[in-house]
Amino acid sequence: MFNRQQQKPITAISLSVAVAMAVVAPLINITSASAQLFPNSQQTERERLRNNRQVGSAIIIPTGSVIPLEYEKEKILVTREETIPITLTVAANIRDSNRNTLIPFGTEIEGQIEPARDGSGSQFIAQQLVFEDGTVQTINGSSEIITRTETVKRGTDTGDILKGAAIGGAAAAVLGEVFGDINIEEVVGGAALGALGGWLLGRNQVELISIDPTQDLDIILDSDLAFR
Repeated sequence: MFNRQQQKPITAISLSVAVAMAVVAPLINITSASAQLFPNSQQTERERLRNNRQVGSAIIIPTGSVIPLEYEKEKILVTREETIPITLTVAANIRDSNRNTLIPFGTEIEGQIEPARDGSGSQFIAQQLVFEDGTVQTINGSSEIITRTETVKRGTDTGDILKGAAIGGAAAAVLGEVFGDINIEEVVGGAALGALGGWLLGRNQVELISIDPTQDLDIILDSDLAFR
C-alpha cells in the first residue's frame, strides 16, 4: 500500500502496474514498489494480478490504484470554502508488467482543490492527464480529504507561515484583511471577495486548510484508466 505519511523521494522511481492478460493471469512477481499502486492491503498477490487486465489492445489501470503526485511549492493554504484550479505532476514512472511506461514521470495532471462534500476539509479532484506531447486524456481520481489546519493570528510573524507556500485567492484575501500588506509568493485562483467581506472585518485570526504536497495529494482512481 502506498504510504501517504512518507515523503516521496526527490528523484523519480519506477512503479509497475502488474497487467494480466484477459482470461489467464500470468505469474508475475510484484515488487513492493508496484504494490504501492494497490491500496487494498487485504488483496492477495494473485487477486491483484487478476484485477489488472488487458482488454483488446487497451491496458487498464484499475479503480482503486494510487498515482503519486507532487507540487513545486512546500504547502498550499486555502479556506474551507474555496475551490482553486491547480496542476500537479506525476511523481514516478507508472509502468506495466513489461516495463512499458504508461504515465511518464513529470506528466501533468490538471484538476482542482475543492471543499469535501461532507465539509470536513479539502481534496484534490483530478480531471485530465496532459502528456509531454500535448495529448490529453480524461482521468477520474481524487485525493483523500485533507483536514489539517493552520491558524494565523494578528501580531504574529507571517514569514515562516507563508514561506514557500501557494495561497488560494480567497485565503490571500483573508490574510490581507488580518495582516494588511504582506508578501505572498504565489496566489492561486481568484478571490471570492464578495462572499468574504461580511465576516472578515475586525477578524483577528484565520484558520486555513494546510496541504502538504509531499503526502496529501496522491490520487486514488475512482474509475478504470485505459491506455491503448
